[in-house]
Amino acid sequence: MESSRSVPGAQAIARAARLLRLVTAGGAEGASLQDLARAADLSRSTAHRLLSALRAEGLVDRDGDSTRWMPGPELFLMGSVAAARYDVTSLARDIVRSLAVKTEESAFFSVRRADETVCLLREEGSFPIRSFVLSEGVRFPLGVASAGLAILAFLPDHDVDAYLERHPELVHEWGAQHAEAPLRTRLAETKERGYAVNPGLIVEGSWGLGAAVFDRAGRPEWALSLTGVGFRFGPDRLADLGRTLMAHAHQLSTRIANARR
Repeated sequence: MESSRSVPGAQAIARAARLLRLVTAGGAEGASLQDLARAADLSRSTAHRLLSALRAEGLVDRDGDSTRWMPGPELFLMGSVAAARYDVTSLARDIVRSLAVKTEESAFFSVRRADETVCLLREEGSFPIRSFVLSEGVRFPLGVASAGLAILAFLPDHDVDAYLERHPELVHEWGAQHAEAPLRTRLAETKERGYAVNPGLIVEGSWGLGAAVFDRAGRPEWALSLTGVGFRFGPDRLADLGRTLMAHAHQLSTRIANARR
């Protein structure tokens, strides 16, 4: 396969795609030019030039009052067409709701996109103290949040090795517990346990559990997860939450497989 570096214009497309993902990750509040440029590792002038080109095509928009950048109308139209093939949120919605009701914690459905997970659904639990680490549109690298940890754990070993080689920056961006050795330990524990546990590694005191959801071929393409305050995830309750989470993940895997026959 031809390297993307040898394809004319590939660098500009990659930069524009990166900005599009960052804009959508900003959610309803949008994102500032400064934040987008920094996150994309671009100069402000280059980021502004690319964003202006995307705006001319309707892929992003700029709020006149706040000057923050937001997803544009063309993304909605494109997404509506793509949803017919890729969107499984309609299959997951009642399962995510059931998970939130039964556990009383916030429940989520995320999809794998390349080396990241993207949250597609969030359902609040009834417990009044909540964690707001995750919401629709938020992205995390695989192996960081519990959803991505669950997905990464059930990928083939060679894919895990390749992922870790591509992302040596995890330890610098997410802390020492995301160095290769402790991350591999958590991956092994996840495979043995069946679900991932994030003991407040992103935000202190905010715990997460994640279980992979598989396609018909047995690939972990999605995940269900729970988040909440740490004292709700004590040893006695953790096992019950894990069993409930895996039961819902299995139900969703089965539903997706049957729907795509």
